[in-house]
Amino acid sequence: MKARLLHRDQDADLRQPLPWNAEALVKDLGLDTLFHAMARSDEFVLNVARRAVLSGVDNDGETIRYRQGILQDCLNHPAVIRDLYAVAVEGAEHENKHYFGSTLMRYPNWVLRRSIELSEAFLGTIKKLRKIADLHADQFVSEGWTAFFATLLEELDDEYLACAHDHVEQLKFRNGTLLGSGLGKGNKGAHYVLLRQREQRRRRWLARLFARRPSVPGFSLDPRDESGARALAELRDRGIGAVANALAQSADHMRGFFGMLRTELAFYVGCVNLHERLARKGEPICFPLPAATDERLLSFRGLYDVGLTLSMDRRVVGNAANADRQDLVIVTGANQGGKSTFLRSIGLAQLMMQCGMFVPADSFRSSVCDGLFTHYKREEDAGMKSGKLDEELGRISDIVDHITPHSMILFNESFAATNEREGSEIARQILSALSDRRVKVVCVTHLYELAHDLYQRNNGNVLFLRAERQAGGGRTFQLAEGEPLQTSFGEDLYDSIFGAGSNRRGTAD
Repeated sequence: MKARLLHRDQDADLRQPLPWNAEALVKDLGLDTLFHAMARSDEFVLNVARRAVLSGVDNDGETIRYRQGILQDCLNHPAVIRDLYAVAVEGAEHENKHYFGSTLMRYPNWVLRRSIELSEAFLGTIKKLRKIADLHADQFVSEGWTAFFATLLEELDDEYLACAHDHVEQLKFRNGTLLGSGLGKGNKGAHYVLLRQREQRRRRWLARLFARRPSVPGFSLDPRDESGARALAELRDRGIGAVANALAQSADHMRGFFGMLRTELAFYVGCVNLHERLARKGEPICFPLPAATDERLLSFRGLYDVGLTLSMDRRVVGNAANADRQDLVIVTGANQGGKSTFLRSIGLAQLMMQCGMFVPADSFRSSVCDGLFTHYKREEDAGMKSGKLDEELGRISDIVDHITPHSMILFNESFAATNEREGSEIARQILSALSDRRVKVVCVTHLYELAHDLYQRNNGNVLFLRAERQAGGGRTFQLAEGEPLQTSFGEDLYDSIFGAGSNRRGTAD
């Protein structure tokens, strides 16, 4: 039995290695804030959320829509999802409660004992799943949930559970173990098999006392005959070995089912946790529209940085833009005007969309990309083995080694470690090469020479956005289409720190 809540036709594989640039994505996009909001102190949910978001769905819009339908049901019935997750956790943890150790697992009798205990525990947990399905299956409408509940109700019906319980009871051999064998070389026993005993009706003690003794020859062991007891135990182990292994495989199958169910439900529990956090703040969410890679779409309304709003008490400002069929988006404007926040919001939304989540926006449409990459300015530190420009060029070289057509890359104040002219020329050549390879690029830059040159040469494939600045120097934290300006209004920051009208030259000295 399969859960199939993350993929329509296969199990989820969240044990695969993370993307090579996972650490950079987490740092540049502030993903840890998102992961902890999803986890709500559940370490297992934290690990699943991290892997699911960073791994995405490998350029598969159908899987994204499949998960969106399942997630919509989860958001409509959060209590049911948490009940299912609690049952899945219980089932996945049975293994730890019934562990005998690797040494004892070499003996069929211990394998059988462990498997019986596990099977009884799993059957009890399956009954809890069935109860939830009986009560709530008709409330879920998505393809994934409909198939999941139908499987529970059809394959794990009352007849199956009763039959499974009877088999487990018989394997306890309360009336002893009936074995059959043949004769091998030297008249030694061979080909031991377990025989099914006839079901005996329970008789009153008086009837058992005066019942006729069986005519089959037999013998009894003295309680102190340890050698005889060991010999009989070895014979029994030979007979029950096959059935012990079969029951162990059945128990392992149930363990695998609950382990996978826990993993897949953990992703949706994390989404429900995040949704509740955002709903309490009144922040909007939407289910994005994933488009094919070759459509080159990127447009949104009310898009905001989910990590920023999770770390603040008040709501944050959203942005709108239409970069459909644009190769390059250049973002310029006032310092502290929301450019980096805007860039993060695009990266976060793209990752959330590609793993099947909702997106923090009023609306969001984007082509599924082959990979997401970030190239952010790094502060100089003791770990650097070369200058900042060399370090930046080294990182872009690594990205180029992994990037593919129809990927997306986010630049944040890159190549500012050198002078304006050299940095602009380096950036211009890199951006041109990426555009030729059909890589979607969003670039925040203070290099006016770069931005102005691209604006002059624009043939309609570049969108220019500018962070707004009010007349008095205030910031709206919104971006609008506009020509790059030669200033980033750094004096506004100076005045906010030292006060307007200060002697700038004297203070700087």
